[in-house]
Amino acid sequence: MSFASLGLSDEIVRAVTERGYTVPTPIQMQAIPAVMSGGDLLAGAQTGTGKTAGFVLPILHRLSDPNVKGPSSGRPPIRALILIPTRELAAQVEESVRDYGKHLKLNSMTMIGGVNINPQITKLRGRVDILVATPGRLLDHVQQKTVDLSHVEILVLDEADRMLDMGFIRDIKKILALLPKHRQNLLFSATFSDEIKALADGLLNKPAMIEVARRNATADNVAHKVYPVDRDKKRALLSHLIKEHNWSQVLVFTRTKHGANQLAEHLIKGGIPALAIHGNKSQSARTRALSEFKDGSLRVLVATDIAARGIDVVDLPHVVNFELPNVPEDYVHRIGRTGRAGASGEAVSLVCVDEYKLLADIERLLKRELPEEVVPGFEPDRNAKPEPIQNGRGSTPGGRGQPRGRSSAPRSPSQGRGAAPTREANGNVATPRTPPLHRSGGRHR
Repeated sequence: MSFASLGLSDEIVRAVTERGYTVPTPIQMQAIPAVMSGGDLLAGAQTGTGKTAGFVLPILHRLSDPNVKGPSSGRPPIRALILIPTRELAAQVEESVRDYGKHLKLNSMTMIGGVNINPQITKLRGRVDILVATPGRLLDHVQQKTVDLSHVEILVLDEADRMLDMGFIRDIKKILALLPKHRQNLLFSATFSDEIKALADGLLNKPAMIEVARRNATADNVAHKVYPVDRDKKRALLSHLIKEHNWSQVLVFTRTKHGANQLAEHLIKGGIPALAIHGNKSQSARTRALSEFKDGSLRVLVATDIAARGIDVVDLPHVVNFELPNVPEDYVHRIGRTGRAGASGEAVSLVCVDEYKLLADIERLLKRELPEEVVPGFEPDRNAKPEPIQNGRGSTPGGRGQPRGRSSAPRSPSQGRGAAPTREANGNVATPRTPPLHRSGGRHR
């Protein structure tokens, strides 16, 4: 199967070939014909499967079709709107639009926050066929009446699950109300929650459905490893692992912006080039850090979950969960940065006593037990007492992103599989799990 056999124009196939791609991925093989047919699409695909090209290529094909005529008078309208949850991902997607459309007479632009709005207003006065935007900044333009969405033919909601998770549902509904009723709708999501299904039901009209990965699954070519360690030794262990194994291009996740800053400073003091990327950083600083990480001059990039959306590094070898996410689905999103498009990768998690319950939730979601290894010199204290996890998205009772009925409070190392359920800090009753070092077979290689 080749890109040409999917019916794409010669100009698009030439651009794809120049990027070094010859064989479509599974999501591309299914999505491209579905989008080119003009119908709605609901697609489930893990990050790294090539889904961006799965909608960009057929959109370019449709908009460049000489048999499809746009308005005959006035300024050429915006014909395709691609909504993206984060700035970095928006920039990446628009770059793909430009690269794949380099031989076409189509113009695109990125519309994101964190930068001066005036250059965007100026660009909107010219021709923009494809607009890649984050919801908040798009609504800023709507309020200033600098953008016209009344001729949009194709709408894409990319990373829809993350869009809802970040609280964009109201913004999305406002934007939908500004679009023509008759249009093509494409919804892409790594996971299918009940909220995503509800959104799809209200948005899509008899959609084709594609799911190239198991629901909430991780890539098969990613090796998982859990390192049990005391919370106050995590930084030292991370430095040790990076130096001992000579890791390069390591993406490290923390729960908080402050934690990302502190960890980056610790690594730098230890002689490991590192930078933090999060929402408090300026857009120019985030762009610079990401660029240095991609070209390999920056060894470690420390990121929060939201800031990491859109990080796409070819053959990224290592993703480290310095702190486990409070929401188990975020584990899937995090490690989806590695093991992309057939490449192998390693997902490492540093787990302290506070996080045993979080680890159990992740393993329950993945339906597998993650292998463990204790590093000599970093053996965890079996008598350590857990402390509540106060910071991070969804960690407080009723916090946004916290699954209903699930607690993120830690488990005591003394509570084995047969221990009685206990009431946790937020009032939920949790069934104990066996912490690392106490699991079946006593695995602590």
